[in-house]
Amino acid sequence: MPSIFRPGLFNGHVAIVTGGGTGIGLAIARTLLELGAKVSISGRKKEKLDAASAELASAGYTVHVSPCDIREPDQVAAYASDVVRALGHPTVLVNNAGGQFPTPAEQLSPRGWEAVVRNNLNGTFFMTREVATRSMIPQKRGRIVNIIANVRRGFPGMVHTGAARAGVENMTKTLAVEWATYGIAVNAVAPGVIRSSGVAQYPQELVELSRARTPMKRLGTSEEVAELVAYLASDAASFVTGETWYIDGGANLWGDNWIIPDKPEDIPEAIQKLCKS
Repeated sequence: MPSIFRPGLFNGHVAIVTGGGTGIGLAIARTLLELGAKVSISGRKKEKLDAASAELASAGYTVHVSPCDIREPDQVAAYASDVVRALGHPTVLVNNAGGQFPTPAEQLSPRGWEAVVRNNLNGTFFMTREVATRSMIPQKRGRIVNIIANVRRGFPGMVHTGAARAGVENMTKTLAVEWATYGIAVNAVAPGVIRSSGVAQYPQELVELSRARTPMKRLGTSEEVAELVAYLASDAASFVTGETWYIDGGANLWGDNWIIPDKPEDIPEAIQKLCKS
């Protein structure tokens, strides 16, 4: 999908995209590169980053890659230093890294809860604070875009990531106010069900259920999310901050987002029926 933005929009900018090795993160990195930014992608698995680098290189783009576990503040600090050395001070940060798995709350272990909250909430804050204090606040310039999820009406079936993403949404609002004086805009993007490598790991009956209950009756694409992120990272959105932008085909406004049968044991059958409706 060709970008609607003018070539060279991000000339002179340095962008960080966490979780940039696959899916939505890779699409965001590609779009920013196409528009002239110098881009660094991070993630925990070097092989995914190397594969992404090779894919982008085949399209004529050079991307900086460096493994980083955003849950570990020391690794975050080392990564931020590496980006500054290699590319210069970042002006754009896209907090895309995250992970979760579907599970009813009563079956979620303490370890599962902590793993998702550490990654999706703690890691997002660690990276944001490091990049802001090291680069954006001294420069009095920056755009931060946090990728969250459709949590407007709760997140049944994913209580761990729902709580973490809601925390990031509140952090977005808080930092938008605290850091406005430094010329930093902070916004969030809440994708619905997007056709990506992440969604491909979920049970397909749940994906189809989400598609069927979306007013636009389709899944979104990673490229559509990337275009919205590009807008929020650009000067066109210079007076926009502290907002959550839903890109979900209207799913946050309408439709069941959880199955409530008469008996809990009927949930699998209820999902199958809704998928066929």
